[in-house]
Amino acid sequence: MEATVKSRMQKWRIRLSVLAGVVFFAFNSVTASRWERESPLVSALLFSLGLVLVGVASLGRLWCSLYIAGYKSSRLVTEGPYSLSRNPLYFFSLLGFIGVGLASETLLMPAILVLAFASYYPAVIRAEEKRLNFLHLESYLEYARSTPRFFPAVGKLREPETYVVNPKIFRRHLLDALVFGWCVGILEILEELRHLGWNPQLFTTY
Repeated sequence: MEATVKSRMQKWRIRLSVLAGVVFFAFNSVTASRWERESPLVSALLFSLGLVLVGVASLGRLWCSLYIAGYKSSRLVTEGPYSLSRNPLYFFSLLGFIGVGLASETLLMPAILVLAFASYYPAVIRAEEKRLNFLHLESYLEYARSTPRFFPAVGKLREPETYVVNPKIFRRHLLDALVFGWCVGILEILEELRHLGWNPQLFTTY
């Protein structure tokens, strides 16, 4: 029963994410950055910072996937990135959202994406914490007392000498881990199409 409910939640989360992505890219396809015209240096800095954050987010999500691939429900993972934060995957996702927003060379887009993240993901985190508490009882309570909920505590990193990874499940996670890099690529394609006149420019924004 629990697996069925979880599967339904994941399907709705995927559908909502796809819809939000379509709206985001549709808006960007007809919107130009004012920085690009008024201050090319600021435009370049925003894009560069966005690439850095997307890179960190992608590597961080790969790191998280390495540890939870095949173990997400079977045992409580507390090593590697999960020794720094109880929700490192979502922390790196937030960095990815900010990075993609900055890659649009605007300040409005990352602000919108951060607001969207703050409106949706806290509820997801609470639901997952409730599930982990149900599955692991006292072990999770002890883990929660010693590990920050969201923002990593860098000094608390614990990593084992060796770690068994499920390669088939990890391979499936690779696509998810690199999604923010693909988003930047789509933004660049949309920008080039707009420059070529294939997309109408309806808005400009900072």
